[in-house]
Amino acid sequence: MPDPDDPPELTPEFFARAEIREGDKVIRRGRPKAAATKKLVSLRLDADVLDRLRASGPGWQGRANAALRRLVDES
Repeated sequence: MPDPDDPPELTPEFFARAEIREGDKVIRRGRPKAAATKKLVSLRLDADVLDRLRASGPGWQGRANAALRRLVDES
């Protein structure tokens, strides 16, 4: 049995398993929630429109959101 006074070896695996706490509260890992969260919706798009959006690379959903925002802000 290891001596309880011996500190553990601080390996990357140790930190990967570690709980992050703020006082007694365990802090969730990952990206913090945004102040203005988005809603998940189902939207039907023409196949060619969706193909062009996806072909534009990572971030295509954000760019589609920005294009829709510009459209609704014009009206």
